[in-house]
Amino acid sequence: MKSNNSSKEEQKDKKLDSTERLAEALRQNLRKRKEFQRRQKKED
Repeated sequence: MKSNNSSKEEQKDKKLDSTERLAEALRQNLRKRKEFQRRQKKED
């Protein structure tokens, strides 16, 4: 019973981890896009 519960917790942790990684990737993408736009404005 206890081991079954812990495995469920592990699955939840893995799901959270992948979600956080995805969110972090999105934040980095936004940051890069903003820097890119700023650079383009300077060139104009």
